Amino acid sequence: MGKMASIYDHGVDYSPLTRATTIPVESLRDPYLNISYVRIQWVDLVNNIKCRVFPLSYFLKLLESSRPGVGVSKASMGLVYLMVAPGFSRQGEYLYVPDLSTIRLCPYASGEVVVFGWFNEKTPYLGIDNRLTLDVPLCSRATLQRVVKESSKAGVEYLVGFESEFILLRSTKPVVAASNHSWSATNGLSSGTVVAKTLKEIADGIQSSGIELQMYHAEGAPGQYEFVTGPLPPLEAADALIHTREIIYNTAAKYGLRATFAPRIYMDSVGSSTHTHISVHSEDNKKVPDELSSIESSFLASVLANLPALTALTLPTQASYKRVADGVWSGGTYVNWGTENREAPVRLANATSPSSRNFEMRFVDGTANPYVALAGILGVGFAGIRDKSELKIKDCSGPKTAAQLTENERQALGITQRMSLTWEEARQNLHKNTILRDFVLGSEYMERYLAVNQTLADALDLDGNDEVAALTRLVEFY
Repeated sequence: MGKMASIYDHGVDYSPLTRATTIPVESLRDPYLNISYVRIQWVDLVNNIKCRVFPLSYFLKLLESSRPGVGVSKASMGLVYLMVAPGFSRQGEYLYVPDLSTIRLCPYASGEVVVFGWFNEKTPYLGIDNRLTLDVPLCSRATLQRVVKESSKAGVEYLVGFESEFILLRSTKPVVAASNHSWSATNGLSSGTVVAKTLKEIADGIQSSGIELQMYHAEGAPGQYEFVTGPLPPLEAADALIHTREIIYNTAAKYGLRATFAPRIYMDSVGSSTHTHISVHSEDNKKVPDELSSIESSFLASVLANLPALTALTLPTQASYKRVADGVWSGGTYVNWGTENREAPVRLANATSPSSRNFEMRFVDGTANPYVALAGILGVGFAGIRDKSELKIKDCSGPKTAAQLTENERQALGITQRMSLTWEEARQNLHKNTILRDFVLGSEYMERYLAVNQTLADALDLDGNDEVAALTRLVEFY
């Protein structure tokens, strides 16, 4: 098996034991690092990155307290601009507790580091098991951590890597791209230009933060670029993705540009996604070159079965559904999977290489909170592993895409379901999905998420039928 696998294997071999490179808290006083400020950062339910900035001296005092943390209004979880979603109160505060394993340099802000954390209640309360707890059901990082721990107890581990696609704009009023080029063309990286300097500084910043950068290149739309970062365990991968986005946003701003992760700016070109690569691992379930392992198969089966509901988490805005189309490199509109098929919502990458085989989830975009998106995908995937779900949809590897097949040809492959084609449809599918509600997110999280998601839609629609103003609002929000 070892010799056979080596013939088929290609690509870098990563292990679920891979860990993020971060800064030990003890090093914050290191004069070589010259740290003066600490950003305590979180991501809200509409995928806005929030932070509080503390002088290092005060942050270190906080760490000496019995329960280090900072107060954050409970209303902030339901806040979009200054609109508060139904079900959220203006009263009460959470304690946001720094996770000291997540400290990274901020290459865009000299002398600063950033740390993520956990939302806790200030006062313990009796949980459903009649034990005192500080847990906050709306903490997205904690939700993802819980899903990962459940899988780990069953001997299942994951690695997650991201492709960050974005567009650099010279202006948002009107929306004007910073460059014009074709896919992977060198004229998108022309030496000496502001764009090339911006991209190089983004690349350097990602790497100086301890995040593995695999590559970057020009994408197909005007001003569009992609940065690919290496795989990590899910929680660390989501943290690294948010830090990567902050580097992209801030470095672009330094050069007078606006970076936007908006799903599709140009309807005559391709959209921007956050392609999410997930590999599934188990010591008890070895991978072979010629077929999916049983846990990979069951994982995939459940992701596909729940895909129409998952997109409410992974494509959470009305603008997201401008990407959900056939023939535009977005994954198409049919629930299916295919070996190296970029017109399927799930692409099986490196299919015959056991060491690097992974599922590319093409139904995630940059408006999605990566913690809740990963919790949803991994949660339903693990439910499939737990229940030994059978993969009934066959490999749609081409040469025709699902949209190009006849109805009979689709039936023969088991392709019988469409993706959610609108934001409204995705929300309806999420609302009635019992696995996501009862097993993955919890009823409170789902109810509040849907409420905030509706408020987000209302906020992004404040310009009514003025499409130009609405596009400006979108690219300035995301």
